[in-house]
Amino acid sequence: MRTDEYDIVIAGGGMIGISLALALAPLGQRIAVVEAIERSAPLQPSFDDRSTALSRSSQRTFEALGLWPAIRAASTAIRHIHVSDRGRFGFSHIDAAEQNVEALGYVVINRVLGTVLNDALLAADNVDVICPARISRVQTTERSVTVSADSNDDVRQLQCRLLVAADGANSGVREMLGIGAQHVDYGQHAVIGNLQPGQPHNNIAYERFTNDGPIAILPTADDRVTFVWTLQPERADNVLSLSDEEFTEQLQQAFGFRLGRFSKMGKRARYPLSLSKANSLVVGRGVLVGNAAHGLHPVAAQGFNLGLRDVASLADCIADALADGAGDPGDATVLERYAEWRRADQKKLVHFTDGLVRLFGSRRRSLRLLRDVGMLGFDLVPGVRRLFARHTMGLAGELPRLSRGVPLK
Repeated sequence: MRTDEYDIVIAGGGMIGISLALALAPLGQRIAVVEAIERSAPLQPSFDDRSTALSRSSQRTFEALGLWPAIRAASTAIRHIHVSDRGRFGFSHIDAAEQNVEALGYVVINRVLGTVLNDALLAADNVDVICPARISRVQTTERSVTVSADSNDDVRQLQCRLLVAADGANSGVREMLGIGAQHVDYGQHAVIGNLQPGQPHNNIAYERFTNDGPIAILPTADDRVTFVWTLQPERADNVLSLSDEEFTEQLQQAFGFRLGRFSKMGKRARYPLSLSKANSLVVGRGVLVGNAAHGLHPVAAQGFNLGLRDVASLADCIADALADGAGDPGDATVLERYAEWRRADQKKLVHFTDGLVRLFGSRRRSLRLLRDVGMLGFDLVPGVRRLFARHTMGLAGELPRLSRGVPLK
C-alpha cells in the first residue's frame, strides 16, 4: 500500500479545519485535509443554513487571511447587543460606538461562509483535500504519525509530522489519539430558523432569557433575522409539529414585540445541546482544535470564535517554530506552547457559557434576584461593560497575530 507524505494532516474539513489549512498554507507546509462528508451533501453540518456570529477577533483573522471582503459582503453587522430576562426588571446592553468599533461582530450564514472558505482552499496548491474519506486508524511514533483514510473501498495511508483533530465534539480522531473528554448533556435542544420582523432590526442582536430557555435573535441580510430558541426536548417536539403560523405565534409570545410582529417563517431545524471538554489538548504529535477540544452551548455565540482563536494560536506557534529553523510542526515544544496558550481562554469560555445556562436556567428565587442585580450592575458599575465587551469580541488576553489582523507571512 502506498503511503503519501505530508507535513500536517487535518482531520475534519468543516469551517475550523479549512480555516486552519488556509492559515497554515502560506508557511509552505504540505497539508492534507480529510473530511468524511462531501461539501454538497445534505448531512454536511458545517455548511447549512444556520448562521454564525463572528467576533471582532474572527473578523481580524479573516482580514489577515485575505478573505474578509468576500465574507463582509454577505454579512450583517451587529452594532448593539440587548440582553433581557423575561418577566424581570433587569436588562443590559452593549453598543459598538461606546466601544469605539464599527461593529461588535458580524452575522453570516454558514453556507455562504463555507463557500468563501472552500473557494480559497481550492486555490491553495500545497493543500490536498481528501473527501469523502474517514480516518479509521492512527499510529504514532516519536517522529511521525500514520493515519488510514478510508474512502469507499479504497484505503490511503498518510504519514505526517503533525495530526490535527478538527472533527467536532464527537471527534473520532481524539479517541484514536487516546484523549478522553468530559460531556454534559444539557437536556435541551436548539430550534433554529429565520423570519421577517415587523420592524427593522437596526443591527441589534437580542438575547432573551425565558423560563423555557434563552432565545437569541440575530440580524441578517434583507432585514430578516435568525433565531436560536433553546427548549426542553419535549417542548421542541411540540413547537416543531406546529404550522408556521402557530410556531410564529409561540415564538412571538416568548420573545415579545421589540421587533414588531413576526412573519414569513423560514425553514426550521433542531439540534441537541451539550458541553464537551477534552482532558488534554495535546498528546504526542496529535493536537486538538475547535469543538474537538471544547464544545459550547450557543447561549453566547462563542463556539466558532473560540475555535478560530485555536486556529490562530496553533498557526502562530508553528510559524514561529519554522522561522526559528526547527522545521517540525509536531515538535513537543511547539505543541506544549499551544496548549499553555489556549488553556486560559478555553477555560474562561467554558465556565462562562456553562454558568449562563445554569444561572438563567434556574427557577430558584435567590438566583433570579442575583440575575436582576447582575444585569443592573452590568450597566451601572464603571468598566464592567467594557471588560465584558472585550471578552465577547475576543480581544481579551494575549492574542496571536492572526487574531490581531497580522498575516503570518
